[in-house]
Amino acid sequence: MTRAPSSTAARENDERIADRSSYEAVIARLSKASVDKHWEPYKDIPWDDPEFLVDQTDPRWELPGVDRLGGHPWYQARSPETRARIGLWRVATAMKIGLQFENLLKRGLLNYAYRLPNGSPEFRYVYHETIEEGHHGMMFQEFVNRTKLPVRGMPGPLSLLAQVAPWIPPISTELFFVFVLGGEDPIDHVQRKVLKDDRAHHPLEETIMRIHIAEEARHISFARHYLRDRVPTMPRYRRLMLGVASPIILGIMARIMLAPPGSMIKRFAIPRDVVVQVYLRDPAAKREIRDSVGRTRELCSEIGLVNALTRRIWQVMGIWA
Repeated sequence: MTRAPSSTAARENDERIADRSSYEAVIARLSKASVDKHWEPYKDIPWDDPEFLVDQTDPRWELPGVDRLGGHPWYQARSPETRARIGLWRVATAMKIGLQFENLLKRGLLNYAYRLPNGSPEFRYVYHETIEEGHHGMMFQEFVNRTKLPVRGMPGPLSLLAQVAPWIPPISTELFFVFVLGGEDPIDHVQRKVLKDDRAHHPLEETIMRIHIAEEARHISFARHYLRDRVPTMPRYRRLMLGVASPIILGIMARIMLAPPGSMIKRFAIPRDVVVQVYLRDPAAKREIRDSVGRTRELCSEIGLVNALTRRIWQVMGIWA
């Protein structure tokens, strides 16, 4: 059995590519890394180890500090068992949304790969990533199954929007990779913060997060370098359209990934005023949304997608620092 990463994986080198050859060198490095360091969910996770079994009342499921509800008096007044179940519901929902997002991502990647010409260096890497995302979906769903909680994941209308967005012409491929970063960066941001806190984590959750972070570092790197290579050479009108669409997609995706699931609110009868106070009015919660797309916001500025008009859209979406 290959052990999961023992510490939070470093992010991939974020290189300022100078030309096509340096871009292709990045792709070759990422493809080699996918061969040298990867994990398989039913080989590398000891699902049936007694330490990995899921008990809904395990106190290690209580909400981490990154979730503002965990520090609210309403949550603290619940019984330890209820606090644990709320936290587990939150984790299971995040994994369900993650596998749904990665389902959409795989479809977009394969659609992109289908159109690539012979000899394209992107083809090999895209298939490496598709395989890894398939493994992520399996380990996320296996976790959800073992919680025995009836979590649903993305709200229906937002799921429909997410499926349609990658194929909007005429900026489909570039917008698709913005969509990729909109889903991957926020969850990577949260998972890294969770693993760096001082709390004891359930070993199954921690193993899944460490594997996910290590492999997503490559996926994020590819999307960033793809945009860095392609966007500066796009016609001005297409770059403007992408600049307008990007903050809308990123703002929506950050909230899908980080917002509390409505089913959890209903299941545990969380008062509306608590939800509004913790997730909508709390400056720290708003800052968390902004921070979760911080690296993508910097990339968009670097590649020319931010101007006086589009900056205003970033501000309206609540993701401009």
